[in-house]
Amino acid sequence: MRSPLATRRALFSGRGIIQGAAERLLAGTAVMLGAATLAFAALQLVPGDTVAVLLGPTTTASPEIRQQIRTEFGFDQPVPVRYARYVGNLLHGDLGSSYQLQQPVSKLINDQIWPTVQLTVAAVALAVVIAVVSAVVTAGRRPALRATATAWELVALSTPPHWLGIMLLTVFSFRLRIFPVAGAQSLSSLVLPAVTLALSVAGVLGQVLREGLEAALEQPFVVTARSRGLSQSAVRLRHAFRHAATPLLTLAGWLTGTLLGGTVVIETVFSRPGIGSLTMQAVTSRDLPVVLGVVLLSAFAVVLIFTVVDLLHLVIDPRLRTTEAAL
Repeated sequence: MRSPLATRRALFSGRGIIQGAAERLLAGTAVMLGAATLAFAALQLVPGDTVAVLLGPTTTASPEIRQQIRTEFGFDQPVPVRYARYVGNLLHGDLGSSYQLQQPVSKLINDQIWPTVQLTVAAVALAVVIAVVSAVVTAGRRPALRATATAWELVALSTPPHWLGIMLLTVFSFRLRIFPVAGAQSLSSLVLPAVTLALSVAGVLGQVLREGLEAALEQPFVVTARSRGLSQSAVRLRHAFRHAATPLLTLAGWLTGTLLGGTVVIETVFSRPGIGSLTMQAVTSRDLPVVLGVVLLSAFAVVLIFTVVDLLHLVIDPRLRTTEAAL
């Protein structure tokens, strides 16, 4: 049975790169189709009349009008027929149109995706910087310094993001008036939401990286590096850090994909536009095409992120660039 290292070597070797790319493409397609299928099935199980939700509680309509709406949107057709039609449209690149907003789903997502991408990228970048600084400075150091770093990471992990966001708004927006209260019109409006998301992520990444660094500092290659006269900082950054960065990179990629689809609370607290707000509105109104479009976007983002992470592993770990696949 192949080890994980041997599998990566085979995947990215000169002979296996085409096969690896084809496997990744097939796996990504299967993930996106599976995500769309699960979301479609889940929305069919939601109780209530979809037409009544679309019309709203205060709208009255005759049975004829309601039947006309069902026929127009295909609600009167069996679920397998609707699913087959939806998959067929996906194969032609058609995400459909919103039931509520009467606009193409692709346009709605395109209008809302960039604020979410900006927030996610800023939060992950800030979290990585905080985690790297915290772990590199405290790994293998005095117990008191390490305990202090561990304590703030536990606090960051246990603090609800929405509560932290409200506190930051109260202090820096309402009282000190340093940052805007809401919106996404300027770079300053990105600071507080990014910090709110970054702190809990930094807590996780810092703990993982510190453990990896402390394990790497006990390896024989560190002794060899020190015997060559390298300073402690050089040993940590040039040797131990590269050895410990692999799990950090994998976890950061997973968290990035998670944040892309999970920013709805932060976008609500800071009144920011984005995919989270669009998803919340679509789920509430049972706007099936929009929900499925967002699910497909999230699945595509996860596949793309982990593909990039695999490629970055080659840069960080030279062992993965070998052309021989070990069994």
